[in-house]
Amino acid sequence: METILQYIPAVLSAILLAVLILMVITNIIVEVVKKLTWDKVPTNLLAFIVAMAVTLLAFFAVCRILAVPIVWYMVAAAIGLGFFVAFAAMFGWDKFRQMLEQITRLENRKE
Repeated sequence: METILQYIPAVLSAILLAVLILMVITNIIVEVVKKLTWDKVPTNLLAFIVAMAVTLLAFFAVCRILAVPIVWYMVAAAIGLGFFVAFAAMFGWDKFRQMLEQITRLENRKE
């Protein structure tokens, strides 16, 4: 049990880093595709589809590179991670920008 607990911080760090990288890739792809589709597809739906595709492609690529056998629960976990990536891609940037605007307004009030 002690050895499993020792790996939790490293695994969580790797998962958060993967979500960050996948979110950035998803945002870039969505912005490019959004310009090409001329707003025919809702942006949130597009972000969800792209996030799932990018996450699953990354999952299968990592499993292939590391020669890890793919099991059903690993695919289910990758789909779950895809939901997190989609959520971060859809709402994370907007919330971050909103936070920066609030900080800027607070600094302007102080001056």
